[in-house]
Amino acid sequence: QVQLVESGGGLVQAGGSLRLSCAASGVTFSSYTMGWFRQAVGKEREFVAAVSRSGISTYSTDSVKGRFTISRDNAKKTVYLEMNNLNPEDTAVYYCAADRRGLAGARSDQYNYWGQGTQVTVSS
Repeated sequence: QVQLVESGGGLVQAGGSLRLSCAASGVTFSSYTMGWFRQAVGKEREFVAAVSRSGISTYSTDSVKGRFTISRDNAKKTVYLEMNNLNPEDTAVYYCAADRRGLAGARSDQYNYWGQGTQVTVSS
C-alpha cells in the first residue's frame, strides 16, 4: 500500500521559512519522480515543483523560483520543499505526489499517488 505523508506545515510570518517533508512507503521511491502541489481556498490545485528520480533535475513554477527548493533523499524515501521568503500568497494546503512514469510534469493528472496535505499559512 502506497503512502505519502507530509509534515512541516504551520503558521509563519511573511518573510519567514518552512521546510516541508514527504515520507513515502510502499513504493520503490527512487523509481518515482516526485512533485509538490498546493491548493488555496477557492482556487484550483497548482503545481509548485518537481524533482527527477535521481534528484539531479528540478523544476518549479515561476512564482516560487528563487524562493522554494525541492530536493529528495532516496535512502530516506523522503522529498523536501524548502520554502524561504514566504508571502501571504503562498498560503495553501501543500500536497506531495508521486509519478511512476518519471515525467516530473506540472499536471496533477500525471501523478499516481498523493499525500493528505499539510497546511501552510503565511501571515502578513
